[in-house]
Amino acid sequence: MKKYLSIAAISILVSIAVFLLPLIALADEIPPRWGYGGMENPTQWGKLSTKFSKCELGVEQSPIDIKNTVKGSSTPIVFNYRSSPLVVLDNGHSIQADYAPGSSISIDGEKYALLQFHFHTPSEHQIAGKAAAMEMHLVHRNAVGKLAVIGVLMNEGTEHPLISQVWQEISRSDKANKNADTTINAADLLPPNKSYYAYTGSLTTPPCSEGVKWHILTTPISVSDNQIRQFEKFYQVDARPLQPINNRQIKLYTNS
Repeated sequence: MKKYLSIAAISILVSIAVFLLPLIALADEIPPRWGYGGMENPTQWGKLSTKFSKCELGVEQSPIDIKNTVKGSSTPIVFNYRSSPLVVLDNGHSIQADYAPGSSISIDGEKYALLQFHFHTPSEHQIAGKAAAMEMHLVHRNAVGKLAVIGVLMNEGTEHPLISQVWQEISRSDKANKNADTTINAADLLPPNKSYYAYTGSLTTPPCSEGVKWHILTTPISVSDNQIRQFEKFYQVDARPLQPINNRQIKLYTNS
């Protein structure tokens, strides 16, 4: 009798395990929730998942306060941006515009393809302790998967026509809002002066992966007060706090 009960018990346990396995696999696939407020705010990111451990334990994290720079040798960024259909997505953490293949930058002869650009308010990086109203990140990836980000600070001033186009396409759904009749060129989002600060950091959102090449342009672009307020209707604050520099060197590259 005990033998039969033991076999029956084992059978039940096996059945439960078989039932739970897909649920465990599904739970592993669902990315942990994170945000900028409440219990999911940036100070808690490293505790939300082991996948986010760099957010708490990393030593080359972003953003930073850019100060005490050293002058780098003249190494201009070569921008090769082409026109792309305007594809805008509210990804739950920012407003993002996905970019069609074919545009890139070249840094020290290494090519990085432009993937997308998105926005933060207020600016995530600061210059000598001063933040801008917003910051745009143009995200690039090279052939081996390494990332390079161009950061563009955005100060309150005159209205930016291309930003207005992007704002008009904002969708609150989880699907991209694609306007096949509208094309943009990310080059129109850049200031004339391409001097920049450079340092090695991380993603400013989970999983906070390190090894990201950051290039923050020294010259900001202007957006109107109304454009800032339009973005804040979706995200009043979506900026990670400043992170320790930890003896990293910040270089300033000028065009002159």
